[in-house]
Amino acid sequence: MLVLSRKKGESIIIGDQIEVKILAVEGEQVKLGIVAPKSVKVHRSEVFEAIQEQNKEALTASVDILNTLKKNK
Repeated sequence: MLVLSRKKGESIIIGDQIEVKILAVEGEQVKLGIVAPKSVKVHRSEVFEAIQEQNKEALTASVDILNTLKKNK
């Protein structure tokens, strides 16, 4: 893991197209601005994990439905 220190108004660049800028520091909360191409998905980690879980559930449901359909033929 790379650890960097940044102050309000400073930023880091990831690759050639992604910029993460420190917008504000308020107590224990840091507000970030992220500039990235629309093709790059940006999610909070808890949202990303929920999406991954839903995708796993959808895959399992699809397999179960296919198996049920095979049995009913």
